[in-house]
Amino acid sequence: MKFPMFLIAAFFALSGALRAETITVFAASSMKDAIEDVAAVWSDDSGTDVVFSFASSSALARQIMQGAPADLFVSANEDWMDQIEASNLIIEGTRVDIAGNTLVLVSSGGADPVDLAIPTDLIARLEGRPLAMGLVEAVPAGIYGKAALEYLGLWDALAPLLAQTANSRAALRLVQITEARLGIVYATDALIAPDLDVVAVFPAQTHAPIRYPAAVLRTPNAVAATDFLHALHSAQGQAIFARHGFAGVAVDG
Repeated sequence: MKFPMFLIAAFFALSGALRAETITVFAASSMKDAIEDVAAVWSDDSGTDVVFSFASSSALARQIMQGAPADLFVSANEDWMDQIEASNLIIEGTRVDIAGNTLVLVSSGGADPVDLAIPTDLIARLEGRPLAMGLVEAVPAGIYGKAALEYLGLWDALAPLLAQTANSRAALRLVQITEARLGIVYATDALIAPDLDVVAVFPAQTHAPIRYPAAVLRTPNAVAATDFLHALHSAQGQAIFARHGFAGVAVDG
């Protein structure tokens, strides 16, 4: 997808080409390491600092709808961005997907692979202990995870064993400290936990595509926020996301 560069020019014209010294980005917690790396490069080039607020997409979206000051929103799923857009809080034409992800099952202690084609395999591996995952009614990782378990016919059996968390990384942490036997997390989060093993990858057809839409909010800092969004969607930004395990998208030239 070609990012609409004409919007950047329009914003500069409207603002008198003034650039903000700082922009505030609300971003899904699973984006933290990758987006901070892109911001470091962009800030060096632009002279504009980036302040981040990381949390679950649901929490961030609610804060934005309640008036929290933010210049750019990066969501871990489309539904929460849809709500922001429906509330007329983003600048038209700036919404774009900047990355994709994969859902995996992680375990501590060098566990053998789990065969998701055999439902009883995952249930047996839990040994009656908790399965960690994001809140299934609000957190994108939990929403994707519930859909995957329903597709596999495992939801009814596993629902009583869930340890639901505020985001994917919190679920990862429960497995790391052995409070949960297994966890359903993003593949990118599993990469930052070398002490854990990926024991299964959920097939793409088991859940909706995991995409990260981003959009500039209606803010006086729209010029700089749009420029940063362009950096996230650029070839350089995509290369940084790829190093952190994210799936790529079509990039700006």
